[in-house]
Amino acid sequence: MPSTTALPHIGRRTARRAARSPAVRAAARGGFAARGVIYLLVGVLALRIAFGDSGEQADRGGALAEIAARPFGSVLIWALGLGLAGMALWRLSEAAFGAAGPEGHKTGTRLLSLARCVFYGVVSFSVLSFAAGEKGSGSGASDQQSRDATATALDLPGGPWLVGAAGAGIAVAGIWIAVRAARRSFHKHLDRSGMSRPVRRGVDVLGVAGGAARGGVFAVAGTFVVKAAVSYDPDRAKGMDDTLRSLADTSFGPWLLAAIAAGLALFGLFSFAMARWRNI
Repeated sequence: MPSTTALPHIGRRTARRAARSPAVRAAARGGFAARGVIYLLVGVLALRIAFGDSGEQADRGGALAEIAARPFGSVLIWALGLGLAGMALWRLSEAAFGAAGPEGHKTGTRLLSLARCVFYGVVSFSVLSFAAGEKGSGSGASDQQSRDATATALDLPGGPWLVGAAGAGIAVAGIWIAVRAARRSFHKHLDRSGMSRPVRRGVDVLGVAGGAARGGVFAVAGTFVVKAAVSYDPDRAKGMDDTLRSLADTSFGPWLLAAIAAGLALFGLFSFAMARWRNI
C-alpha cells in the first residue's frame, strides 16, 4: 500500500496520464475539425457577401444558422459544440501538464494554453446553447455583441483605456498570428513525416494563406476597437461580420473581401489538416 506522502505524487501521475490519453487526443482532433467547419462556412458566407449576397452574417452565428437550415443540422451543431468543448479540455490539459514539444512546459506556453482553453470554452458554451434552443446565445450577430461589450467596458472607471488596451491586444495578436503563419511556425506542431511531398506543400499553402487571412481579420477588428476607445463611441467597434464588410469599402473594393474570405475558408481546411496531423 503506498504511503500517505506518495499519494499526491500518484494522483498527479494518474492525472498526467489521463491528460495524454487517447480520449483527450481524440477530443483535441475533434476540436480542430469543429473549428474547421466553422471557419470554412464563415469563409463561404463572406464570399457570398463579396459577390453581392448581403443577407447573411459572415460570423459564427451565421455559420450556425446556415447549418441549422440543413437536414440533421441540429445534430451537427451539437457535434460542433462538443468538439469545441474537447478542444477546451485539451488546452486545459496543456496548461496543467504542459504541451507536446520541447517548449511545451514553459510558463508562457502554458499560460497561452490556458487562455485558449477559456476562449474555446466560451465558444463551445455559445454553440451548445444554440443547439439547446437558446438562439440568441449562439447566433446573435457578433457586431452587436462587440458593440454591447464595448459600451459596457467604456462605462467602467478608466474604460477608454481598458478598451483601447484590449483593442491594441487584439490587433497585435492578429499581426502575431499572420507573422507566425508566414514563417510556417505550424511546422513544429505537425507530424510531417506522415505526409507526402505534395501534401506537405498543400498544407503549407493552407496554413500560410489561412493564417494570414485570420490574422488580418483580427488586426482590423482590433483597430476598430481602438477607434471606439479614442472616440468614446461603442458603435465604432465591429464584430467579424462588420469587419469583413468594411474590407469591401476600401479602394480594393469587394476583391479584398473575396481574398480574405477565401483565406478564411482555407484556414478551415488547414484546421482539418491539423485534426489529422497535429502532434498532441
